Amino acid sequence: MLEYFKTILSKVSFSKELFERELRKAITSLVPKEVDQLRDWCYAKFRHLYEEVLDRCFVAGSAV
Repeated sequence: MLEYFKTILSKVSFSKELFERELRKAITSLVPKEVDQLRDWCYAKFRHLYEEVLDRCFVAGSAV
């Protein structure tokens, strides 16, 4: 599932709203270990575009 969500996030990265929606879906669908891996991948790949979205979704245990 992790690879599936990476593919989806890459494809919707043109839209901030779609990206955040799909990221939230991914976070609620994955097990904690996969969420950690997704977080690392997202920050590496999308920090320059959507750092505020990533912070909102991942920071301070708000990964729900």
